Amino acid sequence: MKTLLYSLLGSLLFLFCISCREELVGKVTTGTITGKVVKKGSNAPLSNVKIYTSPTTQTVFTKTDGTFILDNVPLGDYSLKAELTGYLSTFQGVNVKTQDGISVVFEMSDDNSLNSPPSVPILLTPVDQSVDQPTSVNLTWSSTDPDAGDSLKLKFKIIVKNSLNNIVFEKDNIKTKNYVLDNLIFGVTYFWQVVADDTVNTPVYSAIQQFKVSDTPNNRFHYVKKAGSNYYIVSSNEAGQNFQFTPNSVNSWRPKLNNDAGLVAFLRTVAGTTQIFTAKKDGSNLKQVTTTQPVLGYNYEDLDFSWSTNGSELLYPSFNKLYKINKDGSGLTLVYTTTDGNFITECDWSNDGSKIALKTNDVNGYNAKIFIIDPLGNILQTILTGQTGAAGGLNFSIAGDKLIFTRDISGYENLNHRQLDSHIFLYNLTTNVSTDISLLSEKPLGSNDLDPRFSPNDAEIIFMNTSNDGISEKSIYKIPLNTLNNTSSRTLLFSAAEMPDWE
Repeated sequence: MKTLLYSLLGSLLFLFCISCREELVGKVTTGTITGKVVKKGSNAPLSNVKIYTSPTTQTVFTKTDGTFILDNVPLGDYSLKAELTGYLSTFQGVNVKTQDGISVVFEMSDDNSLNSPPSVPILLTPVDQSVDQPTSVNLTWSSTDPDAGDSLKLKFKIIVKNSLNNIVFEKDNIKTKNYVLDNLIFGVTYFWQVVADDTVNTPVYSAIQQFKVSDTPNNRFHYVKKAGSNYYIVSSNEAGQNFQFTPNSVNSWRPKLNNDAGLVAFLRTVAGTTQIFTAKKDGSNLKQVTTTQPVLGYNYEDLDFSWSTNGSELLYPSFNKLYKINKDGSGLTLVYTTTDGNFITECDWSNDGSKIALKTNDVNGYNAKIFIIDPLGNILQTILTGQTGAAGGLNFSIAGDKLIFTRDISGYENLNHRQLDSHIFLYNLTTNVSTDISLLSEKPLGSNDLDPRFSPNDAEIIFMNTSNDGISEKSIYKIPLNTLNNTSSRTLLFSAAEMPDWE
C-alpha cells in the first residue's frame, strides 16, 4: 500500500513539472521603450521623428510633444535610432531587461551639411556714388536665404566708415533689411557694407558702396519742435528743406543764429539748470557758454537771450539781474539789476548796441513791464507798464527805431499762465505809436500770436500762432508789413513748430 502511494505521488509530481515546463516554453516576455526627442541646445520637442530598433521590432513616429512609445518589445539588447530630415540621425544602445521597459531621451542636431548660405546682400539705397544726401539716411538692401527655416534666423550687420576720420560704426543683430543712419556730417562721404548671417554658415559680405552728404546749407530759419517732454531744434530754409539741429534726447530751445559769428546759440537743460550753448550751422562744435551763472527765471520756456550784432557777446537774464558774457564763456559781467526785485525774463540788443529792451515780471509771470535801457543800465524809455495779463516777445528792427512785442489784451491771469487773446504790437520808438499787427491781419478768434521776430530786411514779421486752449498744434507764420489788411496776408511756414528765428 505504501509503495502504491509513493508511486502515485511521483506520477503526479512528474505531470506537474511537465505542465510547468510547457507553460514557460510557450510564453515570450516583452517590455516597453518610451522616450522623447528634443532639439539640441534649445530642448524644443521635435515631432514626426522616425524611431525604430535594430534588430527590427517596430517603427513609430514622435508626437507633437516629441514623445514616442514602442510596446511589446522582446527582452534583449537593441540599437534605437532616430531620423528626421534636416537633422543628424542619432542612435542609442538600450537593454530591455524587464517588462517595466526603459525610458530614453534623444537630442538631435541640425544637419548643416544640407544648409545653404544666404545670398550676397545687394545694397539698394542710397544709390552708389550718390551725392547731396541728407544727414539722416535710410540704408536699404536685399538678401534671401534658400532654407525656409533660416528666414527667421537671418540677421544683418552694417559697417560704416567715413572720409573724415578713422571712426568705424557697426550695428549688428538687425532683423529688417533697412537701417536709419542719422547724425551724419555735412560734406562727408560715407562708405557702407552689409553682412548677412544665418547663424549656420559663414557670414556673407556685400560689396562696399558710398554716398556723400550735402554741404552745409545756409539755412536762415530755426525753430523748435516737441518730442515727449523735450524740445529739439530744426534748421530749415523757406522751401521746407530741413535737418534736425539738436537731438531730441536733450531739451534744447530758443535758437538764435548770428551770421557774423557763424554760430547758432540756444538754451539747453543741464542737470536741472538752463545754460546757453553754441554750435556751428551744421550742429557741430557744440560748446557750453554759461557755467557758474546759469539762465534763471520764473518759467524756463519763456526765458530769452540776445546776441550782440558782431557775435562776440551774449546778453541773458538771471532772475532780477542781466548779464553779458563772451561767446567763449569768458568775461561774465553784470549789466543791470531791477530796482523792484522783479525778474528779467526777456531781452533784446539793438544792432548798434546802444539800446537794450527788457521785459520784467513778478514771480507769477505777471505785472509785466517793457522798457529800454542803455549799456550802462540807465532807463531810456518805458514801452509797457501797469497792464494786466502776459506780455513778451521782444525784438528790435534793424535800425533800432521800432520794437515788436506781444500782449494778451484780454488781461486774463491764472496760475498756469494761460493766454486768451495775445496780439503782436509794432511800437515806434520815435513817435511812441503802437500798431496792433494781429488786429490788422485778422488773427483768428480764440488764438494767440506769440514770439514775433522781424525778417532780416524788416519787411515781414515771423511769429507763432496757436489756439488759446493750450493743447492744440503750434505753427509758424509770416506777415508782410505792407499788406496788413486781411487774413490772406498770413502765410504758413512750418507746422507743429514754435519759437522761430529768422536771420
